[in-house]
Amino acid sequence: MEFVARSQDQAELRALPSVDDVLRSDAAAAWLARLPRQRVVELVREAISGLRADALGGRGVGRTPPSESITDYVSRAIHRLGRQSLRPVINASGVILHTNLGRAPLAESAIRAISETAGRYSNLEYDAANGRRGKRDLHCDELLRRLLGAPAIVVNNNAAAIFLVLSEIARGGFAIVSRGELIEIGDGFRIPEILEASQAELVEVGTTNRTRIEDYKAALDTRTEAMLRIHPSNFRMVGFTGRPSLSALIDLARQHSIPLIEDLGSGCLTDLSREGIEDEPPVVASLRAGVNLVTFSGDKLLGGPQAGIIAGDPELVARVRRNPLFRALRVDKLTVAALSATLQEYLRGNEAAIPAVRMLRCTAAEIAERAATFAQRLQEHGFSNIEVAPGRSLLGGGSTPMQSMETALVVIPPPAGMTASEFERALRAHDPPVVARIESDRVLLDLRTVPDTERDTLLAAVLAIGASRRGGRDK
Repeated sequence: MEFVARSQDQAELRALPSVDDVLRSDAAAAWLARLPRQRVVELVREAISGLRADALGGRGVGRTPPSESITDYVSRAIHRLGRQSLRPVINASGVILHTNLGRAPLAESAIRAISETAGRYSNLEYDAANGRRGKRDLHCDELLRRLLGAPAIVVNNNAAAIFLVLSEIARGGFAIVSRGELIEIGDGFRIPEILEASQAELVEVGTTNRTRIEDYKAALDTRTEAMLRIHPSNFRMVGFTGRPSLSALIDLARQHSIPLIEDLGSGCLTDLSREGIEDEPPVVASLRAGVNLVTFSGDKLLGGPQAGIIAGDPELVARVRRNPLFRALRVDKLTVAALSATLQEYLRGNEAAIPAVRMLRCTAAEIAERAATFAQRLQEHGFSNIEVAPGRSLLGGGSTPMQSMETALVVIPPPAGMTASEFERALRAHDPPVVARIESDRVLLDLRTVPDTERDTLLAAVLAIGASRRGGRDK
C-alpha cells in the first residue's frame, strides 16, 4: 500500500505543469496585463509549490486538474492584490465610535484638509515667513491652547501619550495607581505593561473595587514621581465600589509637589450630559481643576483622526516634548491636517460639523423618522413584516462602551430561504460591506450611524440580497 501511495504521489508530481507552461496559457495573458511578468511568475510558483507540498505530504492535489487549481489561485491572488484592502463600510450597527470600523468618521473640513495636503508639498516643518526650519507642533498648538487653556503636544495615539508621559515624568521612580484602574485599554495594551515599558515602577494601592485617599497617602515615598488617575475604559464596576474624588487627589498631589497625571481616554471637548452621556467630563474641566497633565485620544469623542494629545502644565509639557521618544511617536502631515481642521470646528462653535458629535446629538424621534421612511421604501420594493422598534445606540470607542442612548431600529426578517445569520453575512459580503445587528432571528439596522449620503446605498444592498433570493426578480 505504501508503494502504491508513493507511486500515486509521483504521478501527481509529474502531472504538475512548469511555470513556462502556465505562462503560455490563455489565462496568463490577462494576468500579465495587470501585473509585471516577475510578479506573475512569483504567484505561479507559489501555486505550483503548494500543489507539490500537498503531493509530497500525501494529501493529494485534489480532483481539480492542477492547471485549473493554479489558474484559480493566481486569478484570485491578482484580484486580491488589485483591490484596496482598506475600503468604506456602511455602519448600520448604531455603534458611533466603532473601534473595528475606524472609530470617528472625519468632518468634511478634515477630509478637505487631508486632500489638500496629501498630494503636495507643505509647510509641515518650515517657517515660510522667516525662511527657516519650523516645528510641526505649531499647526495644532494655538488651537489646543485656545480650546484647553493649556499648552499641548500630539503623538500618534493615546497609548503612546501615556507611555511618553510616564517615560519622562516617572522613569526610574514610582508611579502610584489604584488597583481598580489597572485596565487593558485595547488590543492587549495594559496599563501595568505600559508602566513597565516606560521604566516607571508601578505602585498599586487600594483594592479592585475600593480605593481611598488614605491608600495614596500611605504609598507616598521619596521615590514617588507621579500619581495616576486612569479612565475606567471598557468596563464598569457596580455595587460596593469607590475611589477618591479628583479634587482629593489634586490636593494630595499639591501637598507633596507630585504631578497628577490623568488619562481621560475619550477626549471629550464639550459637555454631553444633555445627551445622556455620563462620566465623560470635558478635558478642560480636569485642567481647570488642577490636574498637571492629561492625555486623551483624538479619534473618539473629539471626532478627529487617530492621535494622542498631552496637555497641561507648561513646564511638564515642555519636558515631555524634549524626550527623545517624542520624535519616534510624532504624527504625520495628514494627521496634523485633519486634527487642525477638527479643532477649528470646535473653535468656531461648529460642533455639528463633526459627525460623531452630530450622531450623538440626534434625538430618538429624528432617528425614528428616518427609520420609518427607510422601512416604507423597503415595503414598496416587496419586503414584508418590516418594523420600526425602539432600541439603544452605543457610544463605543473602547473608553465609553457602556454609554448608550435611545434610538429607533429598522427590524427586517430575513428573505425567504435565509436565516438572520445568513442575511447578516450576505450584507457583510456586499460591496460596500454593511455591518448590522442580529436579534431574535431578525436583522436590525440603526440609522443613527448611517449618514444621509449612504442611505440609498444601504437600501440598494438590502434590496439586492432580497432580489437574489427571489431569483433576481424584484417583486
